[in-house]
Amino acid sequence: MTMRALFKSWIERYFSDEEAVILLIVLVLGFAVVIWLGRMLAPFLTALVIAFLLQGAVNALTRRRVPHLLAVSVVFLGFIGLLLAIAFILLPLIWNQLVGLVQETPRMFAAGQQLLDNLQERYPQLVTPDQIQNWIGVAGREMTQVGQRALTLSLASLGNVLSLIIYLVLVPILVFFMLKDKDRLVGFTLSLLPQKRSLMTRIWNEMDDQIANYVRGKFIEIIIVGTVAFMTFAYFGLPYSALLAVLVGLSVLVPYIGAAVATLPVAAVAGFHFGMSDQFVYVLIAYGIIQALDGNVLVPILFSEAVNLHPVSIIVAVLFFGGVWGFWGIFFAIPLATLLKALVVAWPRGLDSREHHVAVESLSEE
Repeated sequence: MTMRALFKSWIERYFSDEEAVILLIVLVLGFAVVIWLGRMLAPFLTALVIAFLLQGAVNALTRRRVPHLLAVSVVFLGFIGLLLAIAFILLPLIWNQLVGLVQETPRMFAAGQQLLDNLQERYPQLVTPDQIQNWIGVAGREMTQVGQRALTLSLASLGNVLSLIIYLVLVPILVFFMLKDKDRLVGFTLSLLPQKRSLMTRIWNEMDDQIANYVRGKFIEIIIVGTVAFMTFAYFGLPYSALLAVLVGLSVLVPYIGAAVATLPVAAVAGFHFGMSDQFVYVLIAYGIIQALDGNVLVPILFSEAVNLHPVSIIVAVLFFGGVWGFWGIFFAIPLATLLKALVVAWPRGLDSREHHVAVESLSEE
C-alpha cells in the first residue's frame, strides 16, 4: 500500500464524521487564540479561570435555595475580601522577606564558601581546591544572573503599573458578570456552535466535573499546604517563613518535581540559620511530614476521582503546557492532558463508529 493510500485510509477512518472535523476546527481555533492572543486577552482569561473556581461556591449556595443574585454577591464579596487581604497583608510580607533574603545572600554565600573550605580540609582527597574554585565560580555567576533578573523584573514592573491597575479593576468586574450572567453567556456560546454536537456534549459532560473538581481541589491544596508550612516554619523560628511557605504551596502544582525543588531553598535557609544542629534536622523532618501528608492524605481527600494518567504523561504535559502558557499552563497541565486523553478515547473511528450508530439505531427501533 502506497503512502498516499495509507494517508487516505487514515483520513477516512478518523475524519469521516463531519462532527469530528468541526470539533477539530474548534479545538485548533481555541488553542490558536490562546497562544497568539493570550497576552491581549489575559484579563479575560484570568477572569474566566477565577469565575470557574468561584462557580462551585455559587452552585453550593443556590442548592440551599439562596437566590442566584444574592449567592453571586456573597461569593464575589468574599473573593474581593481575599484579594484585598493578599494585596495588603501577604504581598508586603513576602516582598519584605524577599528583600531581606537578597540582602543576606552575600552572608549565605560566604558561609557556603567557608563550608567548602572546611570540607577540603577534612577530606583533601575528595574535595580539591580546583573543585572549590569551580563551584564558587559557578555559584557566583548564578548569583549575578539572579541579581540581573531581579533588576530587570523591577524595571519592567515599573512600566507595568498601568497594566496592574487594569487587572485590579477589570478582572473583578468581568468575574462578577461571568458569575451573574453565566446562563446567558453559555447560551450565546452554544448558539455559535453547530446544532449537531453530540460528540462535543459527550466529551464536555465527561470532563466538566473532573476538571472543575481538579482545579478547585488544587487551589484548596495550595492554600492548605502553604498555610501549614507557614505555621510549621514560624513555630521553629525559621526566617523568611512566609516566602518559603508560598514556595512550598505553589510546589504542589508540579507533581513529583515541585516537592524536590522546594526542598532546596528550605534546606538552604534552615542550614544557614540553624547550622548542622538538631533544629535543622527537625525542620527537615517536619517538612517531609508535610509532603507525606499532602501526597497520602490530602490529595486522596480532595480528588475523589483520581486522574488516570501515567507519570510520564503528567511530566510531559507540565513541561509542554508550562512552556506554552507559563504559570496557568502548569496549573492546567493535568486537566488539559486529561482532556486530550478523553478526546482520543471518544474520537469517532470511521467504520467502527458508523457500525456502532447503526447498531444503536436498530436497537432503538426494536
